[in-house]
Amino acid sequence: MENVTVYTNMFLTWISTFGLNLLSALLAFVIGLYLINWLGRLFNTSMKKGKIDVSLQSFFSSLLMAGLRVLLLITVAGMLGIQTTSFVAIIGALGLAVGLALQGSLANFAGGVLILVFKPFKVGDIIESQGQSGAVIEIQIFNTILLTPDNKTVILANGAVSNNTVVNYSRHGNIRVDISLEIEPQNDMDIIRQIATNACLKHPLVLQDPAPVVNVSKINAGKIAIGICPYAKAHDYWTVFFGAQELIKKAFDEHQIAISQPHFYITQRNSPTTAIA
Repeated sequence: MENVTVYTNMFLTWISTFGLNLLSALLAFVIGLYLINWLGRLFNTSMKKGKIDVSLQSFFSSLLMAGLRVLLLITVAGMLGIQTTSFVAIIGALGLAVGLALQGSLANFAGGVLILVFKPFKVGDIIESQGQSGAVIEIQIFNTILLTPDNKTVILANGAVSNNTVVNYSRHGNIRVDISLEIEPQNDMDIIRQIATNACLKHPLVLQDPAPVVNVSKINAGKIAIGICPYAKAHDYWTVFFGAQELIKKAFDEHQIAISQPHFYITQRNSPTTAIA
């Protein structure tokens, strides 16, 4: 009988100490989960109002929820009397090891976050970076995907893109198409300018405003280089580049404009220089 009393007292003592800790830990766990879910919804709402990229919204939300749940579990374990110092040290060491192992990937991730937040370019823009040019078809967390004019897919690491120069051809809304031709010096530049401008404006994708520009770019011996510069939307660059040249060639042929032909100069000893076209 005496043993029963001893065990009963021990059980009651355990209930009064550990049982209360267990009850308070369970209560803290339930309340903590509720608060974490509430904070997660509040965080998602804030990101949507801030127009954060959808892919970043899900990532940041998952990261926040996972971090808060880990903190909650450590707190509950401490309330139960479990020593959490070693767990915190292990988690810190694992985080350091993973960070060192994924250093390059983390740099690309950080670059992707910067691109998605500050938006130096967006999907659909024509950009040039790392020696590659093309239309942006996808911005991922680690990479940016381009489609080149010759229909090749280029994958650029976001870390390199965010830390180097990016040329955005679409930001301004239009782009100048540079066409260079060489004509004979006897041609009248005013007539040339009028014919080339009218030829460019016949192309349906050439913008009326700003109007095409035609100027002398260089004067050489026996020829004049002219720059013909119509404007187009960034996506129409190559279509205008080739189409406008064809229209200019036809217009020059129609008006009998002499395009420069190569000249070869032969010098003979004790005789004047002879030019052969």
